[in-house]
Amino acid sequence: MIPTIEWKEGVVRLLDQSQLPGRTELLECTHVDAVAVAIQELKVRGAPAIGVTAAMGVALGAQSVLDTDVPTFERKVLAICDRLAATRPTAVNLFWAITRMKDVLQANRGHVVPEIQSRLVQEALAIQREDVAMCKAMGQKGAHLIHDGAHVLTHCNAGALATAGYGTALGVVRAASEQGKAVHIFVNETRPVLQGARLTAWELMEDGIPVTLITDSMSGVVMQQGKIDLCVVGADRIAANGDVANKIGTYAVAVLAKAHNIPFYVAAPSSTIDLSTPSGATIPIEERPGHEVTTINGEAWIAPKGVTVFNPAFDVTPAKYVTGIITEQGLVTPDRIAETFGE
Repeated sequence: MIPTIEWKEGVVRLLDQSQLPGRTELLECTHVDAVAVAIQELKVRGAPAIGVTAAMGVALGAQSVLDTDVPTFERKVLAICDRLAATRPTAVNLFWAITRMKDVLQANRGHVVPEIQSRLVQEALAIQREDVAMCKAMGQKGAHLIHDGAHVLTHCNAGALATAGYGTALGVVRAASEQGKAVHIFVNETRPVLQGARLTAWELMEDGIPVTLITDSMSGVVMQQGKIDLCVVGADRIAANGDVANKIGTYAVAVLAKAHNIPFYVAAPSSTIDLSTPSGATIPIEERPGHEVTTINGEAWIAPKGVTVFNPAFDVTPAKYVTGIITEQGLVTPDRIAETFGE
């Protein structure tokens, strides 16, 4: 699969996910503003991928700072961090990655600017490598939950496209498939931006994993008909009490799963766990432009022009609906998140 994010000779190269599945187009970002716009416009999306991209954006921006005075250089790089932090409010991996870059910046104040710039690049690349490793570990830790012949429902895209590679929820599916298990995935289309239809279905077909695409409103009936054995989704932020913020529509899937006694799992790296957020009630929820709902791809109108639109990008699934959270450390119940990942 084409890499989602690459650092290539001083350029941040991104697979433009807004063009999939119709076109495979690579964006070459030579300036931090291009990275910020790519995040805002969903050209790169998925919490882990956003985090890696932001780290590379900081490294890229730092290369363009020409000041040799370290305090001035640091002040300008911190402004770059603020620019990237303002792109999307919900995915905590964004802030986690930027904090890591800030820590490197501050830990190297005693070095000359070129050395600091080099170390920022190395940290961004380390974050990328770690993300792939965490996803693969998650896959191994979660694959046992999927039995041979299982039918799995997923929502949005939590695959290789949403990460630096391999995926979170789809990483679990991939690992089960690699173990020789027959798996069949039901994919919600994920309105309004259709990440399930455009991205998840495409990824699974590329991997040769059987997939059936359904509309979001069909989740209940496929469960009612006994076609789903378990649900696995990703996450953009997990609060200390185990509440999970994920793509809008996830909450409805979790409630339906509970009503039909179907296990509902969340797969996410530890970088998605935010112990500073006590519960889902305090997770900031991004609202997106109304044209995402009223048009397809900003072009074909499917609603009356001028209609009022409410378009939250995420919702919060209370911990009571989550069977377990799959991390690189293993399966954790929501009530043990703070205990497991606290210092």
